[in-house]
Parts: sequence; C-alpha cells; structure tokens
Amino acid sequence: MRLFTALAISLLSFASPSFADTPKIAIIIDDIGYQKADLKLIDLPFPLTFAVLPHTPYGNKAAKHAFMQQKDIMLHMPMQASNGKAPGPGALTGEMSKQQVQQTLQAALADIPYAIGINNHMGSHYTELAEPMAWTMEYLRKRHLFFVDSLTTAKSQAGKYARQYGVTNLSRQVFLDNDQNEAAIARQFETLLRIARKRNSAIAIAHPYPETYSFLRKQLPKLQQQGIQLVSISQLLPQHHDVIAAGFTAPAVSAPQ
Repeated sequence: MRLFTALAISLLSFASPSFADTPKIAIIIDDIGYQKADLKLIDLPFPLTFAVLPHTPYGNKAAKHAFMQQKDIMLHMPMQASNGKAPGPGALTGEMSKQQVQQTLQAALADIPYAIGINNHMGSHYTELAEPMAWTMEYLRKRHLFFVDSLTTAKSQAGKYARQYGVTNLSRQVFLDNDQNEAAIARQFETLLRIARKRNSAIAIAHPYPETYSFLRKQLPKLQQQGIQLVSISQLLPQHHDVIAAGFTAPAVSAPQ
C-alpha cells in the first residue's frame, strides 16, 4: 500500500511540479473508543487520522471501521499524568518495570492491531521519565511503529529516546479544540494553516466533540482553495519509514481481518 501511495505521489509530482511544495496538514482525532458516535466522525470523507484508546467499549470496532475505509489508525496509548488524573485502562506508569511496560504495550496493540503508530494519551508525567521512555521506544522499534508526541509537557523525553532507538518521531503543533467553541477552534485552525505554510507541514490534534465534527465537516472542503492539502499522518513520515500495522508484526498471531 505504501508503494502504491508513493507511486501515486510520484506521478502527481511529475504532472504538477508544485504538488510536493503544497503545504500539508495532518489532523489526528484523539480519544476514539468510548462512544458509538465516533464512527460518524470516521465516516467523514476526508483523510483524517484516528488515535484509538485500547480496552474501550468501541475502540476495536472503531479502529476496524477506519481500517476498512483505508484511513490511518494510531494507538492512543494512556500514560501517567502529572496531575494524578486517571488516564484510563491499560495505562503506562512510571512504577512499571521494563517487562510490564512492554507487556502493556503488547496488550494494547493486540486490542488495536490496525495501529501503524502511537501517540500519548495524557502522559505529562510518563513522557518526562528517561528509562520508561527508553523501554517504550525500544518496543516501538521492534514493532516498526512511529511515535507522535502530543507534547503534554515541555520536558518530554520522547524525541531523545526515539533518536536513540531509531524510531520515527513527530510532534503535535496545535490542539484544535481545547476550547470547544467555533470561534476558538477557527483561531486554532488558522494557526495550524499558518504553521503549515511556514514549515510546509503541520500536525494538529483534535477530539470527537460535536463542535469539532461540525467545524471539520464545514471547513475541510475549503482547504484546496486555500492552497493547503489535508493528508493522513503516514504521508508526513520520512520515506525510509515502512508503514505497517501492528497486527502484521510479531508477536501478532495473525493479521487483522
């Protein structure tokens, strides 16, 4: 599938020299899995990326639904927060041993086998810890997965240990909907577009709020006339990164159906 995508992009680039220079944005929808309404968001006809929480009522179903539509799925991995708020089932914590960290990741990926990468759910404490992040990156390297740092703390160790273990690492630039108000979301969206024009790409994180659904449904069709391209997160990965779902790598028993 990556080869086909690369070929398609190559052909488009040949036909239109400006294609490769078009500023690109990826929008990751976090917190998928707790409500049936998440499926409605997945059905939007845009290449959004869906970060799915493991061990949730609709997580596996939502991930499979997105997979069947050939949309990018990530594991939204719960990680310990510094404010003491519970991150949800199957979370990584700073008290875990290396074996516990990697077994917890394995269990989460078994629940969301369609994931091609992970990002952190909360994690303001966990991502600051050197050893646990090293163990996390070591495991991601084994499973050929990338990491998107939600940057819930300025002291995140994700980039350092991703480099050390050769894991592809990206970072969020904008949270779209911390304030679920149309005007506030619009301001954050404009910030996202401004960053993309400056850097040629940018990543936003949003959530399955009704206000976000309405905003995206209305605004995403306008991107082309604004000279911006919405892409799946896999299209922002370096060419050397082979995109493969976790269910297709060891220790998976079988590929997801």
